[in-house]
Amino acid sequence: MPAGVLPRPSRTAASPADGIPRRRTRALALTEARWAGAALALFLLALPLDLTGTPGWTWGPLYALVYAAGGWEPALSGLRELREKVLDVDLLMIVAALGAASIGQVRDGALLIVIFAASGALEALATARTQDAVRGLLDLAPATASRITADGGEESVATEDLVVGDVIRIRPGERVGADGRVLDGASEVDQATITGEPLPTVKEPGDTVFAGTLNGTGTLRVAVERDASASVIARIVAMTEEASRTKAPTQLFIEKVEQRYSLGMVAATLAVFLVPLLLGGDMTASLLRAMTFMIVASPCAVVLATMPPLLSAMANAGRHGVLVKSAVVMERLGQADAVALDKTGTLTEGTPRVTRVLPLPGSGLTADALLTLAAAAEHPSEHPLARAVVNAAQEGGLPLPPATGFTSEPGTGVAATVGDHRIAAGSPARLLRDPAAPGTPETAEAAEAVAGLEETGCTAVVVLRDGVPAGVLGITDRIRRDAAATVASLARLTGGSPVLLTGDHPRAAARLAAEAGITDVRAGLLPQDKAAAVREQEQAGRRVLVVGDGVNDAPALAAAHIGIAMGRAGSDLALETADAVIIRDELATVPAVVALSRATRRLVVQNLAIAGLFISVLAVWDLAGHLPLPLGVLGHEGSTVLVGLNGLRLLRESAWRRAAGQGGAGSPGRAPSATVTG
Repeated sequence: MPAGVLPRPSRTAASPADGIPRRRTRALALTEARWAGAALALFLLALPLDLTGTPGWTWGPLYALVYAAGGWEPALSGLRELREKVLDVDLLMIVAALGAASIGQVRDGALLIVIFAASGALEALATARTQDAVRGLLDLAPATASRITADGGEESVATEDLVVGDVIRIRPGERVGADGRVLDGASEVDQATITGEPLPTVKEPGDTVFAGTLNGTGTLRVAVERDASASVIARIVAMTEEASRTKAPTQLFIEKVEQRYSLGMVAATLAVFLVPLLLGGDMTASLLRAMTFMIVASPCAVVLATMPPLLSAMANAGRHGVLVKSAVVMERLGQADAVALDKTGTLTEGTPRVTRVLPLPGSGLTADALLTLAAAAEHPSEHPLARAVVNAAQEGGLPLPPATGFTSEPGTGVAATVGDHRIAAGSPARLLRDPAAPGTPETAEAAEAVAGLEETGCTAVVVLRDGVPAGVLGITDRIRRDAAATVASLARLTGGSPVLLTGDHPRAAARLAAEAGITDVRAGLLPQDKAAAVREQEQAGRRVLVVGDGVNDAPALAAAHIGIAMGRAGSDLALETADAVIIRDELATVPAVVALSRATRRLVVQNLAIAGLFISVLAVWDLAGHLPLPLGVLGHEGSTVLVGLNGLRLLRESAWRRAAGQGGAGSPGRAPSATVTG
């Protein structure tokens, strides 16, 4: 640290970025996970006994227990579907496993059971974790609130007991207990969880506040305007749950022909068994031919033709910082033909930074001197704007002189004595309203500088020296260095320019959109507005990809065809609701993973053609001639290995490089630096 730079005040360990208490369902708390674990454990006990040639009575019962533990649930589910006249692959997999056991392939059938059980457990865990995150959102709203009684006293009541018309007091550092309107007091409220705005918002009489948002250093008296069940937070929860429930169930590519294939295979197997019997054939020979047909025509080969490419693509994406939550998601990514992007924390870094330092001509100060005075005065404050100013001075290696007599006024700013001067820094609307010398040239120059900064979407901070304007600082949330390239890549992939959906102010949104190359900007949106915008495009026949990071993005992420969350500072709710997570916060990986999904789909089609060819040849051989069972098993397993190896090609580094090239996700450009003007 440069000499003379004061250390920052110590702070407690940070809570989660969104402030939501974490709720986590343990894997073993789920019935599906316990049964899958039991099946796996039994299989691992039986396998070495089987491979080492021990008597069958030692491993046979263990395999039988594997079938029972891992197979009863998909078998029961399949029978229920069958009762509804739906034949699914799960039931056929159970039948195939039992068929394999009936002709001596007990180990292969047990392995198939274990894989199916594990898949079902993972799906159940993912569903439970999403529900955890949605329920945890309700914990943002405090359990109690201080209600002002008719005689002017206070009483602590449960927030769910508040009714419209009640008046509550919000003290410094407390969370707002209900949606309402400020009656008196002034403070700065962090409402990023609702609107996504990166900076606290000044709240004064007449302004609206939302339940669950965090009050700053002032005290507010608020009139309740909505019941707890109708608050914005409660509506976010309801919208997220509803969108998750109503999102059309996705099917993998192969599942589109699952019913016809399954019914055809069952009918053909029965025919292969019964027709020879009716013609006087031998029972054992007919059964052997039918079991051989079931093995060679089993959908296992077709399913494996689909899954290895998808799983390989998921693993490759994971190595490059993209967590894709399921094979279904991997397929859906490539189907997106429209993109909606959040602003704060997605296209921007999510941290305010000083980008302009403008000393007034008559102040006699240089840019460094102005920044030093402002940072020294702001140093004791924990306000995000204050931290931005201090960080800018420290990054510039500027030594900060000690400050005394520090004071802070919510909605106005801070003041402190630095050297022989009283320095104030804060809101232009307050500090320029009544300076020591109203109407002076310095005041007019400062107002002009403020207007220019705000016109570009910056937040302006006025610095006074002994009551006279000395300069203005411009603070903004800096755009990510790869934002413009990512927007251009997504536009090429989907055939249309992305839309920007943000709760931030229109001017800030417009400035950011211009830098990123976005023309369709929708600003000042609440969470329900974002979700409505996504549904509007979905109803128009578009498959929308939404990229966001905050609680306020969760309903849109859930409503979209596919949702991607930025992982580094993303809220728990966004991370759980999204279908994929950008772990390293590299925005350029979004078009790359979309392009990888499209490459995966092409390879799946290749694999299906290979699997279909093998199944056709082996099935015709069995029906028209005599296909020995070992040869049928060899051909079936050979085709499975072949399509599996073909799918593993997507694990190569070259597969990601090709996808990144198709997505235009090359090396990101340089980040814009702060502009310091003397």
